[in-house]
Amino acid sequence: MARSLARTLLLILACAALWPARAQEAPLRLAIAGLVHGHVAGFLRAAQARKDVQIVGVFDADAALQRKYAERYGLPASVMFTELDTMLDRARPEAVASFTNTFDHPLVVEAAATRHVHVMMEKPLAVGNDHAQRIRRAADRGGIQVFVNYETTWYPNHGAIWTLFKERRAAGDIRKMVALDGHAGPKAINVQPEFLEWLSDPVRNGAGALFDFGCYGANLMTWLMDNERPLTVTAITQHSQPDVYPRVDDEATVVLEYRRAQGIIQASWNWPFNRKDFEVYGEHGLAVATTGGSGLRVALPNEPEHAVTPDPRPADERDSLSHLIAVARGTRRPNALSSLENNVIVTEILEAARDSARTRRAVTLATR
Repeated sequence: MARSLARTLLLILACAALWPARAQEAPLRLAIAGLVHGHVAGFLRAAQARKDVQIVGVFDADAALQRKYAERYGLPASVMFTELDTMLDRARPEAVASFTNTFDHPLVVEAAATRHVHVMMEKPLAVGNDHAQRIRRAADRGGIQVFVNYETTWYPNHGAIWTLFKERRAAGDIRKMVALDGHAGPKAINVQPEFLEWLSDPVRNGAGALFDFGCYGANLMTWLMDNERPLTVTAITQHSQPDVYPRVDDEATVVLEYRRAQGIIQASWNWPFNRKDFEVYGEHGLAVATTGGSGLRVALPNEPEHAVTPDPRPADERDSLSHLIAVARGTRRPNALSSLENNVIVTEILEAARDSARTRRAVTLATR
């Protein structure tokens, strides 16, 4: 009898020990806020291909846009909502992925924060400093994580650059960074009509190519500068296609002056091909990362320029969904590139660049 009771007790204890792990294996309850950002299509495909994610709610005020996505991705009517607050209250998600226009990011974060729901949004963080601070305050009040998704965050070659310059210090201190990000333009590459509509709106997008593609370089440079803010920001923007983009820039060049380094950001809607390249020059070495994340060329003392195969990213940093699951489940904080701290500075840089282009003068960032 005693032996039987002992076995029963051991079985109960074993089951209790396994329960938290099994609970953690439940799919992440994920909601999507907004369908007007074209990247939502790829995100939905990726989410539906996984067993560790469950789409429990989809919000967009446009009923016709909802129907289009519901039909294309087989989304049941029960998860579709035309009001954000109603979706959050009924679907009870663990995390929200925002695919609104950039102007609406604070509204999504504020609604989620009151319900203590974490938020991932597509880049950039905000259309200006006021909105960035609203997002920060809401996140603090709600005790939530907010992070920004860039395609380039998950590039293995960028992780290799960090290792080379910051951990190994093999190339010395950084002296210059050059980011080249762009394509032929949203109209030329046939983005969805609802996406083009707000990308070409200076209010909802913040600017044109300057914000759409300039944010990549600002994000990477802020990261490599350990969140040091530049001293000055100088920018030139142009309208090479005024008939296509009459209200926003389609070409931008931004120069960031740091205490001991310089950053050059080239953002374009005029290039004949897609490009997301990043060059970093140190005191005695260089690294050039090419589009897609796998290409990397390095030159160091006694090592002529040569190709390097970057190591894979950690499992919870290989893509936005894996990272979102880890952050929402509390196993880690947003990485440095995705972090709110980095992206508040990115917003400062972009707003200063917009002001510089308008006034044709360098903008000095306020000391903090």
